[in-house]
Amino acid sequence: MTTTPAGFDLGQTDRLLTTTRAVRKRLDFARPVEREVVLDCLRVALQAPSGGNTQPWRWLVVDDPEMRLGLADLYRKGYGPYIEMQRQAVRAAGGDDQSAIIRSSDYLAEHLHEAPVHVIPCLLGRLPEHPSPADTAGFYGSILPAVWSFQLALRGRGLGSAFTTLHLLHEREAAELLGIPDTVTMVALLPVAYTTGTDFRPADRKPVESVTYWNAWKRRE
Repeated sequence: MTTTPAGFDLGQTDRLLTTTRAVRKRLDFARPVEREVVLDCLRVALQAPSGGNTQPWRWLVVDDPEMRLGLADLYRKGYGPYIEMQRQAVRAAGGDDQSAIIRSSDYLAEHLHEAPVHVIPCLLGRLPEHPSPADTAGFYGSILPAVWSFQLALRGRGLGSAFTTLHLLHEREAAELLGIPDTVTMVALLPVAYTTGTDFRPADRKPVESVTYWNAWKRRE
């Protein structure tokens, strides 16, 4: 065991960080998710930073089957045109339009309503009509660290999730379904379930040296 000066087991923390996946096919739809487990993970998430420590978030947890079905139907309504566009782009590039990632995306779209819990992170407020890059970065930067902390907390407890956004193609319908006012912004929809097994591995990624620049764009040294 390698312990850092801060007192953490580096092997364990790195394993958590490098094996937290977007889980789709390995979500266990048959096993209920206890509300207290969700709350435990949200307690961890709420320790994340936010702009000015304003904590401008709300977390809508949906475990009602009819509400989940309504959300899943809206997701599928947006998913069909989106994934067809993705398939066309893959085919045009000479790739496999039935790749593992596309198959797993299809599976999640088909079964989304079966996930025992949907968690919808929300921000209090809306972006202006023509936001600046700083507006957008600051707005979403005040919740995305907490969303990732939530997903890490799930992983540490044997649950999985996936960051999805396609229900937002029909944002007003989703907001009406959930009673969300016009002054609030939904950020994502995370299906949450226990996973079938916990043997997730680091994914294939480009070498860090190929995606890191020093002091100026494309400068390698």
